[in-house]
Amino acid sequence: MDAERSCLYHQLMLEKITEPSDDEIIRRVLRGETNAFERLVERYRNEVFRIVMKHVPGNDVESVAHDAFVRAYLSLGTFGRRSDFRHWLSRIALRTSYDYWRERYRSRETPLASLGEDEAQWLEHITADQAGQRSRDEASSREARELLARAMARLSPEDRMVLELVHIEERPVKEAAELLGWSVANVKVRAFRSRKKLRSILEKMLERQGRRL
Repeated sequence: MDAERSCLYHQLMLEKITEPSDDEIIRRVLRGETNAFERLVERYRNEVFRIVMKHVPGNDVESVAHDAFVRAYLSLGTFGRRSDFRHWLSRIALRTSYDYWRERYRSRETPLASLGEDEAQWLEHITADQAGQRSRDEASSREARELLARAMARLSPEDRMVLELVHIEERPVKEAAELLGWSVANVKVRAFRSRKKLRSILEKMLERQGRRL
């Protein structure tokens, strides 16, 4: 039994050692072995889906994730290896999500956002200071998500993305700047202004409901 386990262990280690690196796969694709890109898709599929599902409605996640991989494939020749492939692909996934909202903002469609518990909790957090216990008790998680969805839908794609990264996901400003391709100063200014805009929108919504922030 121990011999079988030892044999299996060495086999797994050999497979791990012989598994091609991202750079090797990229070189193969650029040499014309286009099917090799499937290995990168398999390797980072869950990572890309995880990023996309944080930013777009659930029924559009698969489509946007697919678009992100298509963009990565078409842009593979520009990958300069200044950062690792995972980080480069993460930026593409985020920007593809950003373009998703830009398209809907241009057409002024009202998005049917699928918002997670983290976003609902964030909404409850930013309204908690002055709302008081009565308002917090009245607001259900579903109501909070729907309210935030309507408010976020009125923001520009730029405002929406910076709010999600900095305030909802609580990423460091420097990391958000790298992902968005903006300067750190721009992210700080935009995050501050976007939060004020969202608060103003929420205040007007709550006033119409007879509530106040």
